[in-house]
Amino acid sequence: MNRNSEQLSGQTFDLLVCGGGIYGAWTAYDAALRGLKVALIDQNDWGSATSSASSKLVHGGLRYLEQFEFGLVRKTLTEREMLMKIAPHRVWPLRFGVPVYAHSRIGLLRLKLGLMTYDFLAAGQKTAKRHRYFNSQGFSERFPFLNDQTLKGGFTYADAQTDDARLVLELVQGAIDAGAACVNYCKLTGLLENSQRATGANIRDELADKTHQIQARQIVNTSGPWIAADTRRPDDCLLTRGIHLIMPNLDLKEALLLTARSDGRVFFMIPWYGLTLLGTTDTPYHGSLDCIEVDATEIDYLLNAVNDYLCESWSRSDIIGCFAGVRVLKQEAAASSGASPSSVSRDWVLKTASNGVHYSIGGKLTSARQDAARIVDRVCEELNIDANCATLNRMLPWSPQDTEKSAAPMNGFALWSEAVHARAVQLGVDANSALWLIRRHGCKAPDILQSIEDQPALAARIVPALPLTEADLMHCAAGEMVMHLDDLLRRRLPLLILAKLTEADLRRIGDKVSAVLNWNESRIQEEIARCQVRQQAKP
Repeated sequence: MNRNSEQLSGQTFDLLVCGGGIYGAWTAYDAALRGLKVALIDQNDWGSATSSASSKLVHGGLRYLEQFEFGLVRKTLTEREMLMKIAPHRVWPLRFGVPVYAHSRIGLLRLKLGLMTYDFLAAGQKTAKRHRYFNSQGFSERFPFLNDQTLKGGFTYADAQTDDARLVLELVQGAIDAGAACVNYCKLTGLLENSQRATGANIRDELADKTHQIQARQIVNTSGPWIAADTRRPDDCLLTRGIHLIMPNLDLKEALLLTARSDGRVFFMIPWYGLTLLGTTDTPYHGSLDCIEVDATEIDYLLNAVNDYLCESWSRSDIIGCFAGVRVLKQEAAASSGASPSSVSRDWVLKTASNGVHYSIGGKLTSARQDAARIVDRVCEELNIDANCATLNRMLPWSPQDTEKSAAPMNGFALWSEAVHARAVQLGVDANSALWLIRRHGCKAPDILQSIEDQPALAARIVPALPLTEADLMHCAAGEMVMHLDDLLRRRLPLLILAKLTEADLRRIGDKVSAVLNWNESRIQEEIARCQVRQQAKP
């Protein structure tokens, strides 16, 4: 997975995709598989904005049933089922608990009806497990850290989880394998137009400070929140900010869907690399897109909301890391006066400007594949190309391919995963790190284990508290288009948000990867300084 901006120079592409988040990655992957000549660019790193700042969920969106968005929920539940089949390493089951207290906005009966509807919309799916009811004692035993005063009972239901940044990266790799030219740190600086129609673009390699001019028969803008700054977009759109906090380990086996007592908004407690992911908020955003800060008011909101439920309260001193992202919501919803951000639809729309450029607005991580297929359908229609969606039911690039031939792919993956896990433990990798190695790398995991067999010291964890090995670090640095240290430590491995890395930690890691990245001492110092600036300081 090598970066080469020269492959863009002087070329004519069927499709130029601007924005390398989840929507851009799925679009480029699908289009390249259909035989189109594709270029995918991002002004920063792959998935460096909203697509690495999500709640890491592949889910139907239980809360959207309150807004009667049955079509959206059905659509996302269908995608959840398919993604769990085509990428069992990347998307794995995660059950959620929902407690009901005497003060809860939604009571047991109403929640029961909602979960019955959720199960009905997922009817026939092999990966879906029906909801279960627990009385107050049973629910407390399942989640012993929750305050059980006035607890009336609760339910659990099925959804799924992913690593958002690595999902994007895997799709970019798939696009490259299918022939697409994919270049990160490459910025669109202007469009080329003929008779008021976009025919190409000027782009600048941000690393080499070199400009390229390319021709493109179709252009799609999948840059997420940056669409709001584009004066050529068809209509207005709304930006909202969401923040997440990384909190201590509560030994969560299942996630929790909770409701803030102050305003009734939903938030989550999710197990994540052995820690707890707490979020998200949803507030209007009007600030800079180059530096999206974690707002102190939103931190207080989340801590106050979760402390209403915990036996032992959390404070700011318990925060290990944090991150923020900005969503772009579709213009029909943005036009609704008086609507709170949480009530605005997460459904997706494709708009086309007068110059022919297409804009992808709104959407969700879970449904991005299906929406991207519609983008490519539109592009193929404009190009008079007859080619159907190529990603439906197609195993992802890093899925263990031999499991696909099994009569029951999920069972085949389980057997493969058990064998790889056993080998990892035999080589000295701890059990939890072995689990995450499989989730992070899929079919590439055996190659990483081979490096451990060659150099046993690579079985050690990078930092003691996190299930990430030195072999994982070196593999990402060598083969995953890492341009900066924060690419490696925020998106290839999420160390910058999961640990409080000191300057000494950054120095040690920088020294380790400098040889494969061809960094001299001066460059290492620059990269350490860059990480220190970009690492979210403890609030």
